[in-house]
Amino acid sequence: MTTVVQTSEEDPALSVVRFTSEVSWSDAGPEVVEQQVNRLCVEAQECMVVGRWLDLASLMLTTADLIFSKVSEKDIECIFTVICNLVTKPESPDESLEMAKLIATKITNQPNDKPALRLKIMFNLYNLLENPYSQFFVYMKALNLAVNGKVAENIIPSFKKMDNFLREWHIGIKDQRELFLAVSNVLKENKSLAKDSFKFLTKYLATFSGEDASIIGEAKEEAVRTIIEFVKVPDIFQCDLLDMPAVAQLEKDAKYALVYQLLNIFLTQRLDAYFDFHAANSTLLKSYGLVHEDCIVKMRLMSLVDLGSAESGQIPYALIKDTLQINDDEVELWVVKAITAKLMDCKMDQMNQIVIVSRCTERVFGQHQWQALRAKLAIWRGNIANVIGTIQANKVTEDGTQAMQGLTIR
Repeated sequence: MTTVVQTSEEDPALSVVRFTSEVSWSDAGPEVVEQQVNRLCVEAQECMVVGRWLDLASLMLTTADLIFSKVSEKDIECIFTVICNLVTKPESPDESLEMAKLIATKITNQPNDKPALRLKIMFNLYNLLENPYSQFFVYMKALNLAVNGKVAENIIPSFKKMDNFLREWHIGIKDQRELFLAVSNVLKENKSLAKDSFKFLTKYLATFSGEDASIIGEAKEEAVRTIIEFVKVPDIFQCDLLDMPAVAQLEKDAKYALVYQLLNIFLTQRLDAYFDFHAANSTLLKSYGLVHEDCIVKMRLMSLVDLGSAESGQIPYALIKDTLQINDDEVELWVVKAITAKLMDCKMDQMNQIVIVSRCTERVFGQHQWQALRAKLAIWRGNIANVIGTIQANKVTEDGTQAMQGLTIR
């Protein structure tokens, strides 16, 4: 048996207005329902005829909260697909942006009610937009929705595309700061993503380069947080924080100078300096949630890295023992730890009690390191040029010899 379902040619937007109106006025009695539905449908048609798309979107969103509470999730998604599609109607990017703001604000104003569904609708809205700033605005609203609705796991995968987003959005410095800080705040709640949180915090601080003191001062608390994150995360051993104005301002700050000093120790000094600092400031470290034993482990590895950079490729076992303040039988264990952490490429010569280093990670990579790298590249270029010259000279000699051997004596 075949069932024939009648379909309507009514515009989807008008169908949504009719459906949502009927839901909104369902408790008022048939006569009132019919009257109100007709009134709203007429108003919607007038908006469509003259192209008042922003007014139409506003009309359709009037009952949005009620729809979320009374309609199935499948129907909610269908309704908002039609509403979101209105952003493609205006010819003016400014009007489209205003519509996107209106829709996004309405969707996100109750983040604890069906947050995953609301976030999905926000993604649909984002994909309909062509204006870069409109996309950025909707993404930020979605980000806040994910945080407030406790569904951050649904938006974290998009962070991997952040470089592409930035190229597409063309946003200014202030918007970049807002974005980087918001992303970092999402990531810091997950300990397994601590490195990513630190990366976005660093991006945030880097945006303050060249700003005047009053503006840089806004980043003071985040600069402190970034330093503590660097010290606390066990597998981050390199950063350029010391070169950033937002961090440098802490050096002479009455409240945070010691935090800056701690960063300086981890990036430029060795374990003995950390022990001296801890002896005088153990309470400070505890106040920031830093565990002394964990700091020792990280500082030993960073001290070993510093030895590898400073000792011209060979480190005596005795020097490692004294610098890391460990026993004789622990030297090779710490070298293996450094290799495992990919901080060093080296070989241990047990007969001669030395570590032969072929590569070592720099704790900081500033102007000095760039100059050293430039010098090494110049040496390599010279060596390669010499090799090429030798090969060419040998080839000329070989060709000349073969020519001589080919001559016929008459």
